Amino acid sequence: MSPRRPSGPVLDAVLVLVSLADVWVHVDVGARLATACALLGALALTLRRRLPLATFLLTLPSALVTDASLAPMAALYTLSSLSRRRLLLAACALAFAASDFMPWPWSSLRVTAFTRADDLFYLSYTLATATAPVFLGQLVQARRELSLRIAEISEAREQERLLTAQSVLAKERAQLAREMHDVVSHQVSLIAVQAGALQVGGRDAETRQAAATIRRLSVQTLDELRHMVSVLRASGSRPTELTPQPSLGDLQRLIDVSGIEAKLETDLPEDLPPAVQRAVYRTVQEALTNVRKHAPGATATVRIQHRDGALRTTVTNTAPTRLALALPSAHHGLAGLRQRAELLGGTVACGQTADGGYELRLELPVDPN
Repeated sequence: MSPRRPSGPVLDAVLVLVSLADVWVHVDVGARLATACALLGALALTLRRRLPLATFLLTLPSALVTDASLAPMAALYTLSSLSRRRLLLAACALAFAASDFMPWPWSSLRVTAFTRADDLFYLSYTLATATAPVFLGQLVQARRELSLRIAEISEAREQERLLTAQSVLAKERAQLAREMHDVVSHQVSLIAVQAGALQVGGRDAETRQAAATIRRLSVQTLDELRHMVSVLRASGSRPTELTPQPSLGDLQRLIDVSGIEAKLETDLPEDLPPAVQRAVYRTVQEALTNVRKHAPGATATVRIQHRDGALRTTVTNTAPTRLALALPSAHHGLAGLRQRAELLGGTVACGQTADGGYELRLELPVDPN
C-alpha cells in the first residue's frame, strides 16, 4: 500500500512555515522593506492553488530585494504544474532569474557586470534555479495527465472485457436455446403424443388417468420450455418480459395437477412478499416432484403456518406403497431450495419420518405488517 499523501491545506501550511523559516534565516528584521516583501511572499503561498499567477507575482519582490527565494520558487513550481502556456512560464522564469540576479538597490548595479568569472557563474546558477521549478512542475503535470490516460485506458479495457464476456454469454445462451428446442422440446413432445395415445387406448381408468396427467404435464412443460427458449434467444438484444411468477394462490392448482393424493392446510396472512411466495411455491413443487419420483402411491400433506414472524412450510408424505423406478436426477433440486432460502434469510431441512415417510421443511422470516 502506497503511503498516504498529506491533504492540500496541510501541505500549504507546511510550505508557508518553511518559507517563513527561510525569511528568518536570510532577511534582516531591521530592513522593513525587505521584511515586508519576504513576509508577503511567504503568506501569498496560501493562494497558490487558486491563483497561481497572482501568487507568483506577489512572491517576486521577495526575490528582488531579499535572499529568501524559497517562496518564489514554490510559486513558480505551482504555476508550472497547473499551466500549459509555455511562453508565460518562460517569461516568469526569466523574471524570477532577473530579480534574483540583479542587485538591490539598483543604484549599486556594477558596470563591470558579466566581466568576471564569478558573475558568469552566479548568472548560470540563477538561471538554473529559475528553470528547475518550471521543469519539475511540467514533469508533475505530465505525470498527472499520464495517470489519467492510464485510468481511462484501463476503464476502456474493462468495458471491452465485459462486452466480450457478454458476447460469449449470448452465444452460449443461443446455443443452449437451440439444444433445448431441437432435443428437449422434441422429446417432451413425443412424451405428450405417446401419453395422448395411451389415454385414448388405455384399458382401465387408472391407466387413462395417469396418461392424462402425463400429457397435461408434458404440455405445460413444453409451454415453459418455449418461453425459456425465447428468453435465451432474446438475451443481449432487448429486455424480454417473463411469464407471471407463481404465488401462493397457485398452490391448490399445483397440488391438483401433481398426480398425488395431497391436501393443503394453510394459515397465511393476506400479503406476503413476492419472493417469499415464490420460495414457498417452488419448495412445495420440488417436494411433490420428489414424492412422485421416489414414493409412488404415497399421500402428502402440505402445511403452511405463520407464527411469531416466521413462515413455516412442511410437506410430509407417507411411506411408498410401490417400488420406485430408477429415474435420472441431477440432485440440484434441494440444493437450489437451500440457496433460495438462504438468500431470504431462511433454512431448509429434510429427513425421513418415523413411519417410513419423508418430510421437507422450509422456514422463512417474515416481517410483521
